[in-house]
Amino acid sequence: MVNIRNLDPSASPLDYYGSELRRLREEAKLNQQQLGDVLFRTASLVGQIETAKKAPTRQFSERLDAALLTGGHFSRLAGLVLRSQLPTWFQPYAEMEARATYIYSFQAGVVDGLLQAPEYAREILSARTADDLDTKVAARIERQRILQRGTPPLCWVVMGEAVLHQEVGGSAVMRAQLAYLLSLQEHEWVKIQILPFSAGAHVGVLGSFNLLRFEDDPDVVYTEDFVQGHMTADTAAVREGVLRYDHLRAAALSVEESARLIARVMEGRYGDRAEADGRVLA
Repeated sequence: MVNIRNLDPSASPLDYYGSELRRLREEAKLNQQQLGDVLFRTASLVGQIETAKKAPTRQFSERLDAALLTGGHFSRLAGLVLRSQLPTWFQPYAEMEARATYIYSFQAGVVDGLLQAPEYAREILSARTADDLDTKVAARIERQRILQRGTPPLCWVVMGEAVLHQEVGGSAVMRAQLAYLLSLQEHEWVKIQILPFSAGAHVGVLGSFNLLRFEDDPDVVYTEDFVQGHMTADTAAVREGVLRYDHLRAAALSVEESARLIARVMEGRYGDRAEADGRVLA
């Protein structure tokens, strides 16, 4: 028999998902091959997910719900499973990010993770390791679902102009990423500002950082080094973060000017065409 392994459902969200998949598949009297055929996926993939050797994507979960008539059971589990696949040191921040009312981010060198297109995210993640990239990308894209909620947080991102020129994954990947940034202008809860090269020395030269604000909890400031992330609600640290962020927003181009710059770089450097106001031409 293929891919038989006893799971402890309480061991992890991934183990629980796998045990539920096996239980409900067997209740439906389907083997792994039959379920794979229904899902347009291989029996091997079904087996790997059932044995917690591979994490499911949201698309897989949605197809599974439709095939087994589970009323959205696996789709609801998908977010928990994918969050558990984020780096261990990053998971506490991701949990706080998901509860935040306001997210303020300064990124000096890369597009903020909440605004990354899938192929750009893949290139960024592959720079560190090529292991299980599909799961890593799915976990990062899953984080972005907080921006699709009925009442999403306000996400305000300031990025250094170098982010637009650092060619990640080639022209096609960058063109798609910049087009995606421009498309986010349609959402009133996402604001993007570019800190131009002309700003010179600025308070963000020491590195990227995020600020999270909540309705009822203390504000949090988050930074990363090359090993892990650091999160604190220390009043002095948060006050310094807020002050620096205010300076960065003041030095950055306006949201409208930033969109025009993104469009110019997309057209001039990566070979796409855009309207002067930043709207992408079909």
